[in-house]
Amino acid sequence: MADKKYTPMQFPNCKGLKGISDAVLEVHFKLYEGYVNRTNKLTETLSGMATKGEAAGTNPMYAEMTRRLGFEYNGVVLHEYYFGNLKAGGSGATPPAKLKKAMEESFGSFETWLADFKAISTMPGIGWAVTFQDPRTGWLSNHWITLHETNNIAGFKPIIVMDAWEHAFVPDYKANERAKYVDAYFSNLDFDAAEGRLK
Repeated sequence: MADKKYTPMQFPNCKGLKGISDAVLEVHFKLYEGYVNRTNKLTETLSGMATKGEAAGTNPMYAEMTRRLGFEYNGVVLHEYYFGNLKAGGSGATPPAKLKKAMEESFGSFETWLADFKAISTMPGIGWAVTFQDPRTGWLSNHWITLHETNNIAGFKPIIVMDAWEHAFVPDYKANERAKYVDAYFSNLDFDAAEGRLK
């Protein structure tokens, strides 16, 4: 695994978003690239330690770097989902038929899903708002992900991902204006890309 390296993805779909400036996105892309680089470095270091026989739960360096890998790795993956479900102008105010049906079957209505997602995304704290799909039932559920790795649901597929860290919207908005950023996010949300993630 040590010789396998991730390369940061490019997201031209994010150019010219409404209410989320290109300047904020440029900084955000650099942060994402940092997660990619640290994931590569940690993977290389941990693989080297395993090859040398230093992989042990009693080795504090190995243990802490392994814990850190979940944070960095999820930082890569969640950012790729986030940037991937944005495009200038979004795809309209309502999702296409398959995604809307999944929301209705899971929440009763699109409006209830939307209210629930917005409530979660405006909670205090640093993290992410994510609509996941249960691979067994197909049901959708909204979750708050603390940092990058805490509260992720094992095996569930991210369908709609919103970065709720301040770096996603400051200085376009003040730190206490996350609700304005959430509105901007929805004006750029690509429901078609989200629907393509459904099983």
